[in-house]
Amino acid sequence: MVRGVYGMKKIGLMTFLHNENYGSILQAWALQETLRGMGYDAQHIDYAPSKAEKIRNLLSSGNSPRLILEGMRKRSATGRMRGGFDEFRAEYIRSSAPCRNRAALRRQADAYDMLLCGSDQIWSPVWLNPAYFLVFTDKPKAAYAPSLGVQELPPKRKRRQIARLLKGYSAISVREAEGAALLKRMAGVEADVMPDPVLLPGREAWMQLCAGAETPREPYILTYFIGDSPAYWERVRDEAERLGCGVVVIPRTEGARSSGYPMAEDVPPQRWLALIANAALLVTDSFHGAAFAAILNRNCAILRRYREEDPESKNSRIDQLLRHLGLDSLESPDWEQVNARIADQAERGQKWLLDVIRQAAQ
Repeated sequence: MVRGVYGMKKIGLMTFLHNENYGSILQAWALQETLRGMGYDAQHIDYAPSKAEKIRNLLSSGNSPRLILEGMRKRSATGRMRGGFDEFRAEYIRSSAPCRNRAALRRQADAYDMLLCGSDQIWSPVWLNPAYFLVFTDKPKAAYAPSLGVQELPPKRKRRQIARLLKGYSAISVREAEGAALLKRMAGVEADVMPDPVLLPGREAWMQLCAGAETPREPYILTYFIGDSPAYWERVRDEAERLGCGVVVIPRTEGARSSGYPMAEDVPPQRWLALIANAALLVTDSFHGAAFAAILNRNCAILRRYREEDPESKNSRIDQLLRHLGLDSLESPDWEQVNARIADQAERGQKWLLDVIRQAAQ
């Protein structure tokens, strides 16, 4: 672990904390713990926008109301992910008092010496929210590996907004090379490409976090899908027949619930990790699912969630992960090579953070 300077810094972190997503909450923990391990006092800003704040953002950012309605439809169809997220936040996430609007964010920012936003898709042009660009503070600020989640330039209005929102940063990194290229085209910003925070703590830290969580005794294939496609389940059936073992489904979609396989309901983040760590095979379209399969040395069949020509395609996230690892896939790789690559990426990310924080202290 790269070490920091103890005399400086209380750091405020800004990321997604309340979208009931395993990757989101675990990357938040990972960045927090990495900074604490470096000797800094890191705390998440608990941004839980009120309904009025959400409406204000919808109107000011030019986001499509259709996306709001589609999100509500999906949540209604699949149910809210409970699974111990509130308990995980309470026990493992160091956070401020809830901030329901921009004024509360401004007041909370006064508690920190500097602010860091990232990672996850907090800079998505599709769901643009200026709060995640730290517009509420004049304190030193930097961005660690946020994702735009798209491969094509957004509409002109969004491009102009993002260019304005990027002003005032001491340093910017993003999670994908595609995102760095987009920021260069939109705003002339030279962004570094850094690994997702989940690659920073190391395998042992994740195994400690999920120690004791219950998993099946018999060999199993684990499925975790964010998207919905009949082709996914054809692949699952093929793999189950090939390996001769059962299937465990963590349901996030209507297709998962109608798959006919046993459901693992309300899985807390620690058990989600343990299920990956002990699976014979993970079949997923999730970036963080694939990332944890690599970290925990489990074979993983990665399925493409979007058509490559889709302007909102998020496949670049997994492409970048594989580039970091020097792989074409996670099906039976050389795990010694994978572990060495992850260690190199962790060192890169830690050094970047340390340099940025020291620069802000000057």
